[in-house]
Amino acid sequence: QVQLVESGGGLVQAGGSLRLSCVASGGTFAALAMGWFRQVPGKEREFVAHISGSGGYTGHGDSVKGRFTISRDNAKNTVYLQMNSLKPEDTAAYYCAAGRFVSRMQSHYESWGQGTQVIVSS
Repeated sequence: QVQLVESGGGLVQAGGSLRLSCVASGGTFAALAMGWFRQVPGKEREFVAHISGSGGYTGHGDSVKGRFTISRDNAKNTVYLQMNSLKPEDTAAYYCAAGRFVSRMQSHYESWGQGTQVIVSS
């Protein structure tokens, strides 16, 4: 079982930036596809971004495309989410997830972190 721990969330003003990190342990990190999702209370978890094990393939959700960038460092067992030009509607709990293949569907991911809160003030 892969364990995931996110960090980097916090309070930021609209237009600002944050970088989230997710450190994995308990598995072969380079073999894992990784994803970021976010969730607001009362709503379904939303796909944000995913990246293949090698890092050669990435995908981003329409609501964050051009503002957020997913990347990974396999030597550090870490996946990142660089978030620029943040908007109040980006406020959510952000979760990283690990699976066998990249997908925009949360059901395809097998391991999840505990989440990190991002609050964007207007």
